[in-house]
Amino acid sequence: MNAVQSVDSVALLPAYLAAGTAVLVLITDLLLARPRATIVVAALGALGTAVGAAVVGAGGERQTFCVGADCSWIFGGRAALVGAVVALLTLGVLGLSVPALRAGRSPVGEYCFLLACSMTGGVVLGAAGDLITLIVALETLTLPLYVLVGLRRGSLASAEAAVTFFVVSVVATTVTLLGAALLYAVTGGLHLDRLGALLAERPELRDLPLTTAAVALVLVGLAFKVAAVPFHAWAPATYDGAPLPVAAYLSTASKLGGVVALLAVVQRALPADQTGPVLALLAVLTMTVGNLVALRQRRTVRLLAWSSVAQAGYILAPLGALALAAGRTGEARDAAYAAAVAYTVFFVVLELAAFAAVTALRPAGADGGTLDDLRGAARRHPWRGAALGLALVGLAGLPPGLAGLFAKVTVVRALLDGGAAWLALVVAVNAVIGLAYYLRVTATLWAPTATPAPASTLPGGAAAVPVVGVVAVVLAVATVATVVLGVAPQLVLDLAAR
Repeated sequence: MNAVQSVDSVALLPAYLAAGTAVLVLITDLLLARPRATIVVAALGALGTAVGAAVVGAGGERQTFCVGADCSWIFGGRAALVGAVVALLTLGVLGLSVPALRAGRSPVGEYCFLLACSMTGGVVLGAAGDLITLIVALETLTLPLYVLVGLRRGSLASAEAAVTFFVVSVVATTVTLLGAALLYAVTGGLHLDRLGALLAERPELRDLPLTTAAVALVLVGLAFKVAAVPFHAWAPATYDGAPLPVAAYLSTASKLGGVVALLAVVQRALPADQTGPVLALLAVLTMTVGNLVALRQRRTVRLLAWSSVAQAGYILAPLGALALAAGRTGEARDAAYAAAVAYTVFFVVLELAAFAAVTALRPAGADGGTLDDLRGAARRHPWRGAALGLALVGLAGLPPGLAGLFAKVTVVRALLDGGAAWLALVVAVNAVIGLAYYLRVTATLWAPTATPAPASTLPGGAAAVPVVGVVAVVLAVATVATVVLGVAPQLVLDLAAR
């Protein structure tokens, strides 16, 4: 066997663009020392990465870093979708960060550099073909977020959130690495497709206690990343303590990365008869606990955080169909994987729109505030309030938020096709529970206030919260994206199935 790895630079182009963005941001900040120029370079780099991922993905699957039939980099349609979505989410979060950066809340160069580094990890993650590349990419996505969460100067809550996030993530990474090491000890391989083939061809390996322990450790470690119950406790505190744009990134790009990593090992490496029951249990616990606790939340970001936990349960639900033999047929498995990816894409777009609307309704650099702060917000700021209402209704899965509706229909259909009607029923019941807090917050936006609040008592000390132009643009684009995806969901479904 030829031990020389082939290198396809075209397949690596999206990663080059993402990493190059981080380098250019540092150089621009060092040489020009102009915040606006640094932000523009970061924004153009994120946009270029999204375009590069789409162009390379349109040309068919490309593989590189291959030894024999095993490749560490596989860039196809799904990798292109993940890379483009991560880059566009980074661009959106960068836009939401402009008011705080202009106010000097965070150092511009460091902030943009860390965001670009995290984007690089997300782009690499979608194309990872072995466990080492997968884990390193996931950590590259996550590591800059430790700093970004605690980058708000003079905020004790931000520092506490950063420490919490750091400790939990280190533990999760350690557990995942231990599971990967045990898998290597059992099979002698690390490439995802090779692991899957070995475990399928040699049933005696699956029966080893070491294999069971390895599978459990990998699943547990990645469950931390998607904030699945009971590995979710870090999420609400971290989201609430982080700056609003960073919380948006955690809830969208970081969540997408965790789902992609979990999906990669479940689809290609780990035996479905072992992962299916675990994922079904995690899905039920996650959506149920997330929705029930969200009912009692009074802080806006904490409610969105618990909503994000519940949404992770819906994402995991199609994979829970693998618990039954009917769900492990080739057609049912493909439908389950496509449903999980499609739901994640729909969710992150709706979640970004929700965070963009909250950011637009709050003063620059402020936290998300309480639900009482949103009372009557749609009366004072009709367009911003309507955008938040549309995002919340979409997350609830009701029209006119058609993106959320199609997302839940896709999940239920995948479960029914996989013979997991009981899990589809749990999803339906939880969707009804979720309506309570989504509609409550939406109604609060148009609720009348007892007396008009004086200017000095409103957030920011002004009668109207000023919206920086770029935040309004991000909010408008995210809202339009939710409408477009709702009208043409098949675009996402086709890409997710590739």
